[in-house]
Amino acid sequence: MSHAFPRSAALASRLEVLDATGSTNADLRGHADDIDGWPHLSVLLTRDQTAGRGRLDRRWMTPAGAALAVSVLLRDLPSDPAGRGWIPLAAGVAMTEAVAEQLPGAAVALKWPNDVLVDGGKICGILAEAGPRAVIVGAGINTAMTSAQLPVPTATSFALHGVVVDEDALLHAYLAALDRHLTGLAATGDAVASGLHAAVTARCATIGQSVRVSLPGGSQLEGTAVGIDGEGRLLVAADGAEHAVSAGDVVHVRPA
Repeated sequence: MSHAFPRSAALASRLEVLDATGSTNADLRGHADDIDGWPHLSVLLTRDQTAGRGRLDRRWMTPAGAALAVSVLLRDLPSDPAGRGWIPLAAGVAMTEAVAEQLPGAAVALKWPNDVLVDGGKICGILAEAGPRAVIVGAGINTAMTSAQLPVPTATSFALHGVVVDEDALLHAYLAALDRHLTGLAATGDAVASGLHAAVTARCATIGQSVRVSLPGGSQLEGTAVGIDGEGRLLVAADGAEHAVSAGDVVHVRPA
């Protein structure tokens, strides 16, 4: 069924469209050891994912046909483990760029580290999973979802913005941007030198926001997001100090 995505299939090393599945990330993990059969930039996707998973093990379920679940297998990775920490951010900014192409009148931005927002509502979430042979990046994009189908009131979709998304154009733009960002990162080993740091910073809506961060271990940090450092960590000014957050659930705190 890859003929339904001709431009994306021409760019991906391998592209398979599933009628339905539990999780495209889980399916792709099952192929990770098959280096020849599933090379770098192989893609699995479906419009009917029944057991998807987001960050912090949250379940991600949508009605059939209302969202697009896409998983990409990455093998050409930065040799430095610190560089690999930028992969979720690279995927986030790549998807932000792809979504923005189809919603030119909307404010499309990246919420650190890799949620895509449209006019403040979440249209896409991304989950990167590292394994010994590859990294798998899964994305769930709300395409035709109605307001009644939204998982939370703060979510949105292309349909709610009056747009019938061109899924092939969206996926092609995402894969091209992801490959471009990661190729530069792998070549230089440095997100600043490759331009990835600048691309993420330019698109990141979290910078300048009052934030509340739920940290691993259960503690919370409240302050102002002031930037992203060279390792991709969110810098939060709080209690007279600057804190580097490498992992955590970030909430943009709106004024009362």
